[in-house]
Amino acid sequence: MNNTLENINKIIDYIEDNLTEEINLDTISEITHYSKYHFHRLFSNTINFTLHNYVQRRRLNEAAKLLVFTKRPIIDIALLSGYKSQQAFTTAFKLLYKKSPYAFRKSKEYYPLQLKFVFDNSKKTLLNKHNIILADYKHIKAWMDLVYIVKNDFPGLIVKDYIRLLKEHIYNKSALIIIKNSIAIGIMGFSYKNKSIDFLAVHPDYRQKGIAKAFLKKVINEFLKGSDITVTTYREGDKYGKTTRDMYKKLGFKNSKLLIEFGYPTEKLIKKSSI
Repeated sequence: MNNTLENINKIIDYIEDNLTEEINLDTISEITHYSKYHFHRLFSNTINFTLHNYVQRRRLNEAAKLLVFTKRPIIDIALLSGYKSQQAFTTAFKLLYKKSPYAFRKSKEYYPLQLKFVFDNSKKTLLNKHNIILADYKHIKAWMDLVYIVKNDFPGLIVKDYIRLLKEHIYNKSALIIIKNSIAIGIMGFSYKNKSIDFLAVHPDYRQKGIAKAFLKKVINEFLKGSDITVTTYREGDKYGKTTRDMYKKLGFKNSKLLIEFGYPTEKLIKKSSI
């Protein structure tokens, strides 16, 4: 296992050093001495992205930084990011950041969507309720750093309005967070009045570790005991919401009601009380 992790970390470092160069499975296979198939499986299981997707997300993340903090022409940034044309770059960038490179530069607001992956053995530990605490105002920056990373998983998210609602949740003691080394790796906002989960997100580096389940268990056992709990998410078949919707389905939520929120088609899901 240790040898595997060493190889993964070696490849992550190699990717960082060669983001502007061609990176493919053949080259990686030579470095790790694994077959392409074996490496592809190990990398995907560890990082939760294929090599191609991870490299693309890292390049686009760095491109976003260049768009905001430099005046380099967009075509130069496109070529530096491995795209043969500005049109191809614009298409890929818009899929990740939901804005064209021009609009993103004009906003003057950089936020990371794929930082360098750092493997941490403690990620394998199932987090229990004792790791989850009530969020305080001092946690807002860490909370919003995670929101920026996962914002594309949530329909109709307007950052300014979200921060206002987050402060209300903190005041009402209905905001939960898991902090590790000053980084939010899991966040949840819920409503006592509506018996609902208003927001639930897990850092991409820590997914499939039982964190979402731990949040839900704590809310059911300590805050909304004996209540049916609802959540609003993307509708079935919406390509942007598959990950989020799948998470709630695995947690036992069922289809309830189709809605339109912020002009976007969504669906309310419900988890019935076991009491």
